[in-house]
Amino acid sequence: QVRLVESGGGLVQAGDSVRLSCAASGGALSNYRMGWFRQAPGKEQEFVASIFWGLSSTKYADSVKGRFAISKNNAENTVNLQMNSLKPEDTAVYYCGAWRATWNLAGPYDYRGQGTQVTVSS
Repeated sequence: QVRLVESGGGLVQAGDSVRLSCAASGGALSNYRMGWFRQAPGKEQEFVASIFWGLSSTKYADSVKGRFAISKNNAENTVNLQMNSLKPEDTAVYYCGAWRATWNLAGPYDYRGQGTQVTVSS
């Protein structure tokens, strides 16, 4: 059982930067792909970015490519999402996910955290 706890987020202005962190515990994390998903009010959940814990290969949604960066800290068992040049359309609850099917670059996840709100004002 993998446990995921997100932190970071909050209310920011357009153009600002925010860093989200996901603390992972349980399971053999090197066998998992980790990622971030988001869900805006009234919309379906969408994939944002992912990274393979074992090899650091990354994947991004087109909507965030060049603005967001996913990284991992093996020593601290955390996966981070640096979000730059934020736009109002980035407003959503951001969830951290983990899945064993590492060849699936955009999920779906087997485990998910409780989420953290990011609100970008114009």
